[in-house]
Amino acid sequence: MILGRREGRKRMRAVLGLVVAVVLGLGVLVGVRSPAVAGVLGSDGLVPVAEPAAPDHAPTPIVHVTPASDLNPTTPITVTVADGTAQAVRVTDPKGKAVEGTLAPDGRTWTSTGELAYATTYAVGVDTLDRDRAPGHTDATVTTIAPKAQAYPSFVPAPNSVPSVGVGQPLVVRFDHPITDRAAAEKALTVTTSPVQVGAWYWISDTEVHYRAAQYWQAGTTITLKAAMFGVDLGDGVYGSTDRTLKLTVHDAWVAKADGATEQMQIFDNGALVKTMNISLGAPGFPSHTGPHVISDKQPSIVMDSCTYGVCAGQPGYYKEKVDLDLRISNDGEFVHSAPWSVGQQGNENVSHGCVNLAPADAQWFFDHFGIGDVVEITNSGGPPLPVYDTYGDWELSWAQWQTGP
Repeated sequence: MILGRREGRKRMRAVLGLVVAVVLGLGVLVGVRSPAVAGVLGSDGLVPVAEPAAPDHAPTPIVHVTPASDLNPTTPITVTVADGTAQAVRVTDPKGKAVEGTLAPDGRTWTSTGELAYATTYAVGVDTLDRDRAPGHTDATVTTIAPKAQAYPSFVPAPNSVPSVGVGQPLVVRFDHPITDRAAAEKALTVTTSPVQVGAWYWISDTEVHYRAAQYWQAGTTITLKAAMFGVDLGDGVYGSTDRTLKLTVHDAWVAKADGATEQMQIFDNGALVKTMNISLGAPGFPSHTGPHVISDKQPSIVMDSCTYGVCAGQPGYYKEKVDLDLRISNDGEFVHSAPWSVGQQGNENVSHGCVNLAPADAQWFFDHFGIGDVVEITNSGGPPLPVYDTYGDWELSWAQWQTGP
């Protein structure tokens, strides 16, 4: 059929109108705005629909405190804000003391910088603004871990207790609770030396660990021990109680070599022989321990009582008397001291109860020159080696044995 020009134009307009209506309807369905028409195509043509209503307020800011519980006090408290910003954050302990912290410039993150404690619940208050700048406030709490016990690391020698130490002085850390995770404890203990000397830890017991170098310290060494124990899980619910630091200086290398075969003791200062003394070591029934001994205490005089090691009043060999110029070299009752009563045997016969006996003048010289950490090496005494656990028996072990551990 051939349409006339007028009928053709009418047909074309109808088709174009239908296309426009469909396109506008699809625009509404996919969310495209039309400045003139909003509707959907129905059987009767384009049906207007209402525009969706805009929200009358911004969403409320969401505040997160991380973590809310079981926080290790070495980990900062972190406050984050979504759908808004923080204007102020206040964190307080149960006594109301504020914990210092820093708010990021964008107002979305706050991080504590102040110290935290174990087993403590902190109150967190956050003043916020939503996206429309409307104010708000959120309260929360955060609780730190509660250890079953806290282990305190004691140092030997104690900080500032001596002006300097000898080349044989090991570093000693003693805990007041057993440590089951020794690796964690060692990781928290760091030793730096100048000049650098390689060293290692050795556990004497579950509560005591020692550090020494492969050889005696070099004279003039500075040693820094840091125990970063706070927050450290030491096993079985025990955590480190605090952080501590020990700084030591090693003085000249004073080493005495006491020989039970010659009944003499040679004195070396930084490797040079400076004096030789007559001595008397332990008698056959009370032989002195062999091996390196380290001076652990120094007293002008003490009362020596054999009952402290089991020989009491009424038993053969009992004694209790005041002795002068005493330098302890083991925890088994061995000292270097003045012994005027055995001057006749010194240089000839070993008659002591295990100590190194000296004439009064020699004892005074020794007392004046030797101190904490200096070394007395005993040979040919007939006694057993000094046990590694006897105060400072550390040097009885070879370096390989020391590194292997107990």
